[in-house]
Amino acid sequence: MTVEPLHHDPARTRPIEPAVVAWLRLARVYHKIDRRTAGTMRHHGISVSRFDVLNHAGAVEGRTQQQIADTLLVTKGNITQLVDAMEADGLLVRRREGRANRIYLTAPGRHLRRELISVQEREIAHDWAALDADEVRTLIQLLRKLERSLGKDVSDDTP
Repeated sequence: MTVEPLHHDPARTRPIEPAVVAWLRLARVYHKIDRRTAGTMRHHGISVSRFDVLNHAGAVEGRTQQQIADTLLVTKGNITQLVDAMEADGLLVRRREGRANRIYLTAPGRHLRRELISVQEREIAHDWAALDADEVRTLIQLLRKLERSLGKDVSDDTP
């Protein structure tokens, strides 16, 4: 099965494969949502990267910097810079425990996290309103299947 291209491309000699079209559409949707999310976070005075740290550090208090870096797929240097800045802003504290730095949100950090999660959930609900609940569940299953095929271990409770 093949599908027609997203736009006319005179250099193409055959239709685009469905997997390529799916990848392009997925990338396009991701970038649209990512741009909107970045704008929303900027409006609230925080970058998406800082929100990601805030969110993951608050989900499980006491996670190490390395655990957060691994979850966010960023380098040790990147997470250190983010944590340094967020600690200076009073959003989190870093506690040395053994050989690792563990991250804990401060009261202002917890408050900001709750506020931003609420905003993000409303925006996601708005963005995904075109899909019904069954379609969303199907999409989740398909994305998990694809992620597993790419070598990432995904548990059924992983968002």
